[in-house]
This record gives sequence, C-alpha cells and structure tokens, in this order.
Amino acid sequence: MEYTQKVVIQSNYWYNDGLKKAKIRDLTGAVSSLKKSLQFNSENIAARNLLGLVYYGRGEVGEALVEWILSKNLRSHDNIANYYIKKIQQNQADLLTINQAVRGYNQSLAYCQQNGEDMAIIQLKKVVDMFPGFLRAHQLMALIYLHTEQYSRARHALKAAIKIDTTNEITLRYMHELKENRHIRSDRTKKNEEKTVTYTIGNETIIQPVSAVMKDNTSRATFINIVTGIVIGVAVMWFLVLPMSNKRTVEETNKQVIEFSNKIAEEEAQIAALKTELESFRAVSEETESAQQTAASTQDSYETIMEVYSYFLNDEMSDSSMVDRLLTVNPDSLGSIAKSRYDEMTSTIYARYGEALYYRAIENYDVANYSEAVENLTKLMSFDESYANGEAMFLLSKACEASGDAESAKNWKEKVEKDYPNVDTSEKTDDDEE
Repeated sequence: MEYTQKVVIQSNYWYNDGLKKAKIRDLTGAVSSLKKSLQFNSENIAARNLLGLVYYGRGEVGEALVEWILSKNLRSHDNIANYYIKKIQQNQADLLTINQAVRGYNQSLAYCQQNGEDMAIIQLKKVVDMFPGFLRAHQLMALIYLHTEQYSRARHALKAAIKIDTTNEITLRYMHELKENRHIRSDRTKKNEEKTVTYTIGNETIIQPVSAVMKDNTSRATFINIVTGIVIGVAVMWFLVLPMSNKRTVEETNKQVIEFSNKIAEEEAQIAALKTELESFRAVSEETESAQQTAASTQDSYETIMEVYSYFLNDEMSDSSMVDRLLTVNPDSLGSIAKSRYDEMTSTIYARYGEALYYRAIENYDVANYSEAVENLTKLMSFDESYANGEAMFLLSKACEASGDAESAKNWKEKVEKDYPNVDTSEKTDDDEE
C-alpha cells in the first residue's frame, strides 16, 4: 500500500506540473510532464485527458484521439473524454478542414523535395489560414523562409509558432539560427560603412567612397609634382608611384578574394545546415504521418472491440459477422484490457465458427460442391490455418484441385507438407483400392 500511494502521489505531482505548463502554453514541457505522470500511473484519467488536449492544441488531432479513446476504454462513464470525442465526431466541417490542412502540409513537403519552395509557401499559407493551430505548418514555413533568406517573414512565422508552444525545441532552434543570420548581416553593414568617408563643405555634408578620396589625394600629389618639376614628377610616377600602386592594387585584390572566399564558405555552410535541418524535418513529418495512420488504426480497433464485445455478451450477432469484424482488428495496438477482451472473444468465436465451417466444407466436398467447400475453407484459413492440425488445409487443397484451380491446390498442398508433416498427403487411386 505504501508503494502504491507513492506511485499515485508521483503521478499526481507530474500531472499538476503538466497542468501548470499547459496554462502558460508550454505545451512541449506539458507533454513531457504528462507522459511521466502516465508512466507512474497509466490509469490516471485526468492526465491522459489533459495530454489529449495538449496534443490537440498543437494541431496533432490523431494523437489526441488516441489518448481520449484509451481514457474512454479505462472508464466509460463520467469521463470528459466522451465529450471530446463526441464534439470532434459531430463537427464534420472541422474534421474536413483538419484533413485538408494535413493534406496541404504533406503537399508542401512534396514541393520542398522538388525544390519548389515558392509553391510550398503558397500551400502553407492556405494551411495556416484553415488551421491556425497547426504548429508544424508554421515551423516548416519558417524553415523555408530561412532557407530562401526571407528573414523578416521567417521571424513572423516563428512568432506564430511560439504563441502555440512557447518552448518547442524546433522553434527555438530556428530562432537561434535567425539571430545568428542577423549578426552576420549586421557585420556586413558595418564593413560597408567603413568603406565610405564623410566630410562637410560649407553647409553641405559629402559622403564619398574611400576609393574616391584616395583618387582625390592622388590628383593633388600629381599637381604638386607638376609644379615642382615635370621631370621629377615623371620620374617619381615611373619609379615609385606606379609600382606601389600596382602592388597596392594586387594586395587589395587578394584581400577581396580572401574575404569573398570566406563569405562564400560561410554561406555554403549555412545552406548545408538548413538543408540538413529540412531533411530532418521531412523525416519527422513522415513519422508524424505514420503515427497518424497508426492512431487511426488504433481508434478503429478499439471501437470494433467495444462494439463486438457488446454483441458477444448479449448474443445479438452471428458468428460470421463477428469474425468479419474481429479480422479487421490490429491486436498489437491494443492495451491490456482491450487485448484480454479480444482474446476472450476469439478463443470462443473462432473455435465455434471454425468447427461449423469445417464440417460444412466436408459435406460440400462429399456431394461434389467444390466451390462451396473452397469458400468455407478459405474463410476458415483467414483466422485459423492450423485447424484440425492441418487436415482442413489439406482438404482445401483437394477442393481447389477438384474445382480446377491447380495453382492454388499446389500452393496449399506444399504448405501442408512443410508445416504439418504428420498429415498424409498421398492419395490412393481407384485402381490401388481395387
């Protein structure tokens, strides 16, 4: 009891911590705290419902539905998760909008893979207009703006993302990249200002490039040389000024080449980093799409289990219909309670319905109704290939052969010989019997 109380206390502590973070829009921190709460107590209904709300607040509707369905499965009555699920199901227009937004987001990713950033931006603008709470759409828009050096628009997209989730790691990383680019642009501006000279003549302020001032100084030096002597001036120009000027020009050219090379290297490094970030974002988006598909499959499985279990208890549905429903369930996605109900139903229904199909197929085979025998045995194989220790499978191979489907007969017979070596697959002819 002491250990159980400690676990419950820890779970409630992390739930309260997640609630505080959710109230200040620290959704990433809230998700982390609520997951810890559920690690201590997976049946903490309040924590699971709040986690679903946080997911919904970030635009991750599939993940939110999974949490609410799990909560509903743990406690079907007096649970606010029922209200959340009902509201989503009733608002078909909102579901359609969310679905269109997700499709638009996936289309934007496809445009990015084809180097169509302009088309991706147009699509993402439509997405955030339809679904302003779609965090990943704002982040992808900011990444594309960073990649195309549209920094002011990137800042606007990141501000929208921060309003949704103040501590999301991806958003903060992009903000850091934006600040770094701003420092680089500031350094470039300072260097450009250093290449100009400002002076005043009367009431006017003159701004000239450094090269122009140097040119004026050269003209004055030339004029003084002419005054002091054409010969000395020519000699100085020939032996001193021109070689020094050529040397200075070469040095300045080399410096500029080095500066341009460094700038190009910096830009290439930034582009490479952004490309890497874009690829990782695409990978995360693919994982998100896969997770949404898994969530939809999990939701369908839970709903099927709850529906069929009600019919099973009240004996209100035929074995054939219940088997058809149970074959659509993914057992690996079920929790402990739903899995136990699934096992309870399949152990009873599959055995009962399997026996009926097998003996019905034997009767069909005996009266040469091979097509019906194949149909019944194929249905049996869909949920229990090992029925009668391989005898049912061997009967299916014979029925296929008798109906003219030699290829299927061969495949089923080879499977029997491989998986059930104790089954006698040799058939005696009428001559042998005589």
